[in-house]
Amino acid sequence: MRIGIFAKTFRRDSLAGVLDAVRAHGFASAQFNMACAGMASMPERADADVAAAVKREADVRGIRLEAVSGTFNMAHPDPAARAEGLRRLDHLAAMCAAMGIGIVTIGSGSRNPDDMWAPHRDNGSAAAWRDLLACMERALDVAERRGVALALEPEAANVANDARAARRVLDAMGSPRLRIVFDAANLVVGRARASWDGILEEAAELLGGDIALAHAKDVRAMDVRTAVDGAGSPFAAVGRGDLDFASYFRLLRTAGFDGPVVMHGLEEREAAAGLAHLQKLS
Repeated sequence: MRIGIFAKTFRRDSLAGVLDAVRAHGFASAQFNMACAGMASMPERADADVAAAVKREADVRGIRLEAVSGTFNMAHPDPAARAEGLRRLDHLAAMCAAMGIGIVTIGSGSRNPDDMWAPHRDNGSAAAWRDLLACMERALDVAERRGVALALEPEAANVANDARAARRVLDAMGSPRLRIVFDAANLVVGRARASWDGILEEAAELLGGDIALAHAKDVRAMDVRTAVDGAGSPFAAVGRGDLDFASYFRLLRTAGFDGPVVMHGLEEREAAAGLAHLQKLS
């Protein structure tokens, strides 16, 4: 498995500066974000010159760009907001070929109109699921037209909030262009520590054949109420929480995954230690 990092971990004034920092910290693999190239993460337009520059600057440094972040609120209660997200997804996907990137990461979103990472009482409603699946179908039309794959990341506060919900989306779409971002921390956050192994084993069984990339962030065992109410983040840099990464990597291998594992949820000063921790296991 290749150990990478979110390029956005490194805050610099230029694309070259970001990628220099990626390489200087020992990484030859990264998940990209258009903010690193001076654009909005979900760009307002496609820019061929920017796309070419991203590819050129990554190549000259020997950095493999595994995916690009393309998250927007696919379950937003306002149809206009979902339509705008799809429009921007199309601009992003249009640049992927020139950037040498074949995977766009996405999330299912939340009924919360102000924060797609925040929970909402209607996330499990039939209406939320109907809107999510309709939006996903249109997103996959974009992916087909632009020649990319979409990788859905289950998030605890989103409509697709666990492995079973993600499997439900995959089955409903039935598209080879829809894959999974497997993030162990997202799947166990807020759950009793004794249940983590079983949760992850079930998730690997349900999703293992569809994993496009894995994420690596740590998580602290916390009371469910604390995690949901947001009283202090349950997430941590790799090696600073309670997740057993040796077991996580074994599970990924057993599921047949041997692709990129991308670190995030950490500060720049924590990157080197996190990389050293994971390199022992990869």
